[in-house]
Amino acid sequence: MSAGQLPARLSRAIAFPGQAAPPVRMVHLGLGAFHRSHQAWYTHHAGDASEWGIAAFTGRRPRAADILAEQDGVFTLVERSGAADSFEVIGSIVEAVDGADVKRLAELIAAPATVVVTLTITEAAYAAAGDETPLARLVAALAARKDADAGPIAVVSCDNLSGNGTVARKAVQAIAEAADPALGQWIRVNVSFVGTSVDRITPRTTPADLVEVAEQCGYRDEAAVVAEPFRNWVLSGDFPGGRPRWEDAGAVFVDDLEPYENRKLWLLNGAHSILAYAGLVRGHTTVAEALADEVCRAAVEAFWDEASRHLSGKALDVPGYRQALLERFGNSRIAHHLSQIATDGSTKLRMRALPVLAAERAQGRSGDGAARMIASWIAYVSATEDVQDPLAEDIRTAKTHDGEQRTAALLALINPGLAEDTALLSHIHRQQSAIDAARTHA
Repeated sequence: MSAGQLPARLSRAIAFPGQAAPPVRMVHLGLGAFHRSHQAWYTHHAGDASEWGIAAFTGRRPRAADILAEQDGVFTLVERSGAADSFEVIGSIVEAVDGADVKRLAELIAAPATVVVTLTITEAAYAAAGDETPLARLVAALAARKDADAGPIAVVSCDNLSGNGTVARKAVQAIAEAADPALGQWIRVNVSFVGTSVDRITPRTTPADLVEVAEQCGYRDEAAVVAEPFRNWVLSGDFPGGRPRWEDAGAVFVDDLEPYENRKLWLLNGAHSILAYAGLVRGHTTVAEALADEVCRAAVEAFWDEASRHLSGKALDVPGYRQALLERFGNSRIAHHLSQIATDGSTKLRMRALPVLAAERAQGRSGDGAARMIASWIAYVSATEDVQDPLAEDIRTAKTHDGEQRTAALLALINPGLAEDTALLSHIHRQQSAIDAARTHA
C-alpha cells in the first residue's frame, strides 16, 4: 500500500473469504453498539452459527444501518482490557436495515425461517405510543406473520427492565388487541416472550478507535465497536421455533430469572446511575473517574449494601459480583461516558432505586443509599439544561419551582406517592442540598 493510500473497507469477502453468509433466521430491533457487542457476539460464537443470520433494524436513525450495509453487516469488535486490545470480526449480522423500512420488517418476520426477534429498544420505548414506535412496528409485522401462517416465533427482550419479557408481552398484547382482537388472540397462542438479563459495558466508539482498527487490522471499519472483555447473558423462556446454541458461547438458561435480573439491575445499573448523576455533578466524565472519587465510591457501596440484603442464593455470588464490578468500573481504558449513562433517568430510577428503597423501608430501615441515588438525579437535572429523558418537558416545568417544591415536583415524576411522603421528601431534599453544596470536587 503506497504512502497516503487508504486501506480497503472491511467486507464479508475480506473477513470470511469463500464463506457464505448465514441465512436470516433472526430479526433484531434496535441496532446499535450494544447489540453488536452482545447478542451479535453470542450468535457469532454459537455452535451452530452458520445456520443463524441476523437482520438488524435501527431505532431512531438509519446511520448505523447505512454504515453496516456497506460492509455486508460485518464489523470489528475491539475487546479492551486494562492491559491491551484484541480484535475480532463478527459476521452474524447479514442484513442491516433502516428501522423505518416497515415493509422489509414485515417481509422478514412473515418468513417461516425467521423464528427469533430480539429487542434493544431502550427502557422508555416500552411505554411509548404511536404507529412509529418499535413495538407498534413489531405488532404490524406479527400481523403479516399471522396472515402468512408462518408459525410460532419468540420475542426476546434484552433491555434493562425488571421482568422485561413480561413487560414486552403486555405492551405488544395491548397494541395488538387495540388494533385487532383476532391478532391479539393469535399472538397469545403463537408468540413466546423470553426474559433476559444482559451485561456488557459498551462505550461509544471514538474516531481514535477507528484509527486504531485501521492501523492494527489493515482495513477500514466505520462500524467497529469497543467493549470490555466481560459479558453475561441469562435467559428464561421458550423458543418454539428453535434458537442458536448460545450456551456454547456462555449464555445461561434458567427457570427463574428474577434473582439474576435484580442483581444486574441493582448492583451494576444502579451503581452506574449513582456514578453518572453524582459524578457529573462533581465534574467527572467517565465511570472510572467517578469511581476514583471517594464520595461517589462511598455512595455506590452504601447502595450496594442495601441492595445486597435483598439478593439471596449462592448462585448469585453477590460478594464476588461486587468485586468484579469494581474491577470492571475501574478499567480506565474503557471510556464509559457518564453522559451516555445519564439519559432517561426518570425511567431507569423506577427500576434501579425504587425497588431497593421500598424493600429497605418495608423492613424499617431508611433506604438512605437508594434515596441518595434519587437525590443525585435531582441535583443533576436541576443543574442541566439539555436533559435527555422521555419526561424532559415535565422536568423543565418542575424546575420552575424552588427549594423543596422543586424536589417534590421532580420526585413526583418518578413516583407520585413518594412526593406525598413528607418525611422522605424532606430527607431526599436535604441530600440533594448537600450534593449541591459539594458540587465541585477537589
